[in-house]
Amino acid sequence: MNCATRIAVVVTLATVGLWQLASGLYIHAKAWLAQELIESAWTSTLSGERQVRPWPWADTWPIARLRIPEADVDLYVLADASGRSLAFGPGYWNGSAAPGSVGNTIIAAHRDTHFSFLQHSTRGQEILLQTTDGREHRYRLVETRVLDSRYEHIAVKVDRPMLTLLTCYPFDAVLPGGPLRYVAIAESISQSAS
Repeated sequence: MNCATRIAVVVTLATVGLWQLASGLYIHAKAWLAQELIESAWTSTLSGERQVRPWPWADTWPIARLRIPEADVDLYVLADASGRSLAFGPGYWNGSAAPGSVGNTIIAAHRDTHFSFLQHSTRGQEILLQTTDGREHRYRLVETRVLDSRYEHIAVKVDRPMLTLLTCYPFDAVLPGGPLRYVAIAESISQSAS
């Protein structure tokens, strides 16, 4: 291989490497920036506005704020868990219980951005969920497990307030998708006015 060919190979590999690095950084930057814009929409929601879109072309809006103080997590939950919404933040699983109500509220997010912290979650962690009325509902993490979405389902109709955080599994998967899900189940411990 002559010198010009070697240089071309090195330049090509460096370009591909930089492109891959930039793509990875873009995903995380987009997730972070979206949460900043959603925070502003959440502030308007708490002051009484409804379905406040975080940017003019958004097809979703914040419906809750999820905090886990021990893990330094502070996220805004969007009105649906579609692929479009999950690119910007955790999403409410339509058909599950409304945030803060009786039943199982399911919130989903990507394993490599907003819910990456779940891989380090521990039993007993406190989870706070603020709803649009300003009330903060407290939950305690009671169980984490992996399920196969082809054969197992998460119970939605339960007789008490519960919160389930859901993401893809494994956390370090190279390819997206797959049937495995990581599930963090929390039970209500109280509610307080904000």
